Amino acid sequence: MASSTLQNMFSNFLIFAATFSLLVNYCFCFYPKLLNASLAASGSDWSPAGATWYGSPTGAGSDGGACGYGSTVEQAPFSALVSAGGPSLFKSGKGCGACYEVKCTTNSACSGNPVTVVITDECPECVSESVHFDLSGTAFGAMANSGHADQLRNAGVLKIQYRKVECNYPGTTVAFHVDSGSNPNYFATLIEYENGDGDLASVDLKQALDTASWQPMQQSWGAVWKLDAGSTLRAPFSIRLTSLDSGNTLVAAGVIPAGWEPGKTYRSVVNFNG
Repeated sequence: MASSTLQNMFSNFLIFAATFSLLVNYCFCFYPKLLNASLAASGSDWSPAGATWYGSPTGAGSDGGACGYGSTVEQAPFSALVSAGGPSLFKSGKGCGACYEVKCTTNSACSGNPVTVVITDECPECVSESVHFDLSGTAFGAMANSGHADQLRNAGVLKIQYRKVECNYPGTTVAFHVDSGSNPNYFATLIEYENGDGDLASVDLKQALDTASWQPMQQSWGAVWKLDAGSTLRAPFSIRLTSLDSGNTLVAAGVIPAGWEPGKTYRSVVNFNG
């Protein structure tokens, strides 16, 4: 009788030990995999888009395009890594200056490495996808493996991934290029090289250093903002910028001097993010 009881106790112990072992293995092997998969899914901030390219294979697309940057798109810091944007990117000109990372993996020539591009032009017909980049030939080729830029450009149309990123122009301050049509009663300026959001929600102008009131400027076209005062404007002008996404503000005090001239570029001493 005692022997039978001992055998039963031993059998029960073996069953308990086996069950406990299964539970331990289940807890410590299965759940972390689920957690890692969940984290991987939630950590991705890339979205799908379409991509084409235009202009010279190694150029900057157009000569400045609908944002008004002119030949500066070919020069540092833009360095031809630019793009025309479909309507959802161009935003009727409010998207000018925004920075995005783009990458491709759908073609054997794709490197899968991100390339940062700036919106400098408009592609109104780019509506086949909700988001479409019409990249410069330089930017399109930059998504390729080394030595395969022409092969990738030959694909013509790609499905890519993109995400908005902060613009970062080390050592560069915001510049104001005075529109050639400006006069003592009308002032318009192209604004470029903004760090951070890159694109602007609003721009305000303050006349003379001893004036306290800010006057709102209107977006003329692209990255050009204007103030039609209807009376003689008194320089120097300070200009206040408000970023489109973050709402951050920046004041370029006295950036447009007395005696300013149409067609000239005036460099501030400030930029967003320092």
